[in-house]
Amino acid sequence: MCGRYAASRGPEDLAGIFGIEVGVPSAQEPQEPNTSRESQEAPDSQELHDSQEPQGSQKSQEAREVPGPLVPDYNVAPTKEVLVVLDRPLKDAASPRPVRQLRRLRWGLVPSWSRSPEGAARMINARAETVHEKPAYRQAFATRRCILPADGYYEWDTGREERELEVEGRRKRARKQPYFVTPADGSVFAMAGLYEFWRDPTLPDGHPRSWWVTCSVITTEAETAPLAVPPQEGPRSLADIHPRMPLMLTPDRWDAWLDPRHTDTAELRELLAPPPEGLMRAYPVGTAVSNVRNNGPELLKELSGPEEGTLF
Repeated sequence: MCGRYAASRGPEDLAGIFGIEVGVPSAQEPQEPNTSRESQEAPDSQELHDSQEPQGSQKSQEAREVPGPLVPDYNVAPTKEVLVVLDRPLKDAASPRPVRQLRRLRWGLVPSWSRSPEGAARMINARAETVHEKPAYRQAFATRRCILPADGYYEWDTGREERELEVEGRRKRARKQPYFVTPADGSVFAMAGLYEFWRDPTLPDGHPRSWWVTCSVITTEAETAPLAVPPQEGPRSLADIHPRMPLMLTPDRWDAWLDPRHTDTAELRELLAPPPEGLMRAYPVGTAVSNVRNNGPELLKELSGPEEGTLF
């Protein structure tokens, strides 16, 4: 699964990588509200905003849509605000073509038919094998797909001896060693995702929190092939760490995945094929990442071996 990841690239970097057209503020200009036609999106797309804006805030909708100075996050956790790449037509634009945008969404999908957003933290992942048929995801899979850019993701592994002790009842809770999984060449980890709109029926039209836009990461079976760069000791493949992993999209699939005009389910499912083997590396990191309050580049520091004793 994917329950925690790192995302340190800023909007300007992501604009160059993904060809972003809308949603990237200039590094040289102050972050003023955008009053151009691109920002006048409502109600179908104005919801692409910070759903955590305090009630009663007078901040304009347009200002919340601009990613602005969202700082690097080395410990992204469910329900946090994340940067997402998506293709969507601009309201009232002369052309109906989808425009590539960088937006802030909340991680943890709330289906459009939900009565409340309370279950969002449990819907951070969607399985590639069933995403096309599950009621919570199938419509988003057909028309609202996105990419969540990441440096990589964290996964926790329990060593064989630790698991045996837990089974025998000699340890109440096995120690788990966190690993960071990232492309071996240092490129962006483009996680396949879905996004959805949810209208809070308890709030009036025009309320700054009346619309939520949330997202989920698609996962697939973890690779069993050897890692491109394995740790000095420990797991030899991603499947040795955890049976699931986020589905990474290689650049040749980005355009087809993001295009909302691409709605053929059978063709879309072909895009869910795992990436080529041997692209990833994994290495142990400190257990500080297990606490969501900890955040900083030090969380990515590679350890020479598992911190939690000898787990293997």
